[in-house]
Amino acid sequence: MNEVVKKETLNEFWLDRPVLVTGGTGFLGGWLVKRLLAAGAAVVCPVRDWVPHSVLLKEELDREVILARGDVTDQLFMERVLGEYEIETVFHLAAQSIVPIANRNPVSTFESNIKGTWSLLEACRRNPAVEQVVLASSDKAYGRQENLPYAEEMPLKGVYPYDVSKACSEMLTKSYRESFGLQVAVTRCGNFYGGGDLNWNRLVPGTVRSIFRGHRPIIRSDGNYVRDYFYIEDGAAAYMTLAEKLASDPGLAGEAFNFSTEERLTVLELVNKIIEVMGAGLEPDVRGEAENEIREQYLSAKKAQEVLGWQPLFSLEESLERTVDWYKKYLRHGD
Repeated sequence: MNEVVKKETLNEFWLDRPVLVTGGTGFLGGWLVKRLLAAGAAVVCPVRDWVPHSVLLKEELDREVILARGDVTDQLFMERVLGEYEIETVFHLAAQSIVPIANRNPVSTFESNIKGTWSLLEACRRNPAVEQVVLASSDKAYGRQENLPYAEEMPLKGVYPYDVSKACSEMLTKSYRESFGLQVAVTRCGNFYGGGDLNWNRLVPGTVRSIFRGHRPIIRSDGNYVRDYFYIEDGAAAYMTLAEKLASDPGLAGEAFNFSTEERLTVLELVNKIIEVMGAGLEPDVRGEAENEIREQYLSAKKAQEVLGWQPLFSLEESLERTVDWYKKYLRHGD
């Protein structure tokens, strides 16, 4: 059995089920595809760009899925894929997800994240075979709130381009649920980390690579920003859990769920934990350059725990060790 899948996720629901994963060449998408394949699903991935170092391609998962070349913003393309492969469950992960890129290129971010969402939702609405849709939002959609942790009943107050794009995608989702009865639910997760993320500008991969090379890890902010950090394998499992529960309880359609280990950390605390795991005697290089970012963001996962019976599979220590092990193997081979 693939080690990424624990026994409780292996059930008849996924066996031979036609599943569409947008964003399959992305960080979360690759791990979700891996987990779905291990559970026996028949996976289809729309692919716009060829990303050779993605989990999907690097681990040769593309040999086990159907790749459909096209753009998620193309509604007719999405309708064709959903119809030809008789898709029953949809995971919509495709997005421009890098906050600094969104700040520099807001229009392309809105195109991918907002138009991509309505194109996908409209295609699903027009295909009666689609039974569940799980859409990826973000904790960033909450924006600044007077009280923390974020809870699902709070208003979405995103201001910056990425935050706004996710809030808009959620409003579209709600509209398709209320107007057309689409069976769709939303996830809001913290900052994903884990093996396979090769965006070296992100905190965890950049920190691990710097330490591996004997360099001081760089912190762009002052190190005191507080975030939720969510392990990628837990994220993939959470998405599958939500889809399963949505199938058994249609009343969950239209709902949003936070997923979090509820272990809030400052940037500096997380970097120091990675330094400890790697046994390095290095001091972080704190530069204080970050802007257009919220000081504190963290989530309550109480609703997911109580309604879905969800719990993370890995502790923070386990997940950091697995993450560091993945990057060490990757970097040693010079890939």
